[in-house]
Amino acid sequence: MPTKKEKEKERLKEESKKEAPKKEEPKKVPEAVPEEKPEEKPEKKEKAPKLEKKKKEEKGIFALYKIESDKVTRLRPVCERCGPGYFMADHGNRYTCGHCGFTRYKPSEK
Repeated sequence: MPTKKEKEKERLKEESKKEAPKKEEPKKVPEAVPEEKPEEKPEKKEKAPKLEKKKKEEKGIFALYKIESDKVTRLRPVCERCGPGYFMADHGNRYTCGHCGFTRYKPSEK
């Protein structure tokens, strides 16, 4: 004799086998979608061709010395810390060493 649990299982199986009548849902009518105008992209402006960079001319040794007859004179001062061979750069109101960073200000003219 089947037990209560077995009877219940059989009943559930039978119910699942029976198909419940499907309710038909009313079909939705697609709404009229307004046609979107494609966005007009602004026309790209043509860029002017880039100019080639000019190469800097190397000043060479002629910018550091001045030759007068038999004498050679230095046009820029030598760094006090680094010694001979290290010239200081001229920056308008001061001289600066590129090797050690030493700065010497020019005397102000009044």
